[in-house]
Amino acid sequence: MSRSVLAAAALSAAAVSLYSVASLAHVGLEPAQATANTTLTVGFRIGHGCGDSPTTAVRISIPEGITSVQPQPKAGWSVATKTGPLATAPGAAPATGVTEVNFTGGKLPHEFFDTFVLRFRVPNAPGTTVYFPVIQECEKGANRWVEPIVAGQPEPPQPMPGLRVVAP
Repeated sequence: MSRSVLAAAALSAAAVSLYSVASLAHVGLEPAQATANTTLTVGFRIGHGCGDSPTTAVRISIPEGITSVQPQPKAGWSVATKTGPLATAPGAAPATGVTEVNFTGGKLPHEFFDTFVLRFRVPNAPGTTVYFPVIQECEKGANRWVEPIVAGQPEPPQPMPGLRVVAP
């Protein structure tokens, strides 16, 4: 193999490695894709604290279109929901539902990761991505995973986790 091919392979491997490390710095969704109009259990993966400070709260805002939200209890953490009006079709009866889920009272050291689980109904909107603003509070500081991802632009420093909705 020529030196240029070896150099290109080394650069490629380094880029993949950096991408993998960078992707751990975000709030991840597991799974990150769902079938439209189904019920899904999804984990919000918190991969680190705020600097060296441990995570003490995770606040997940529920976007429009997501309904029937149920948080999974988490040992060592308190979980609470906020409810409010939901968007409805014109002429439909007003509806209320979960608009935010808050996990508090636990302590997730910076060196570890954990997953906070919700179950909900996925909107019947194939071909879209639903974004969840997440606030990660720590003993010192916070990470606000609330920046929108815009196609064709570089990823922002603290992007919202997104769920890709696909056709059945």
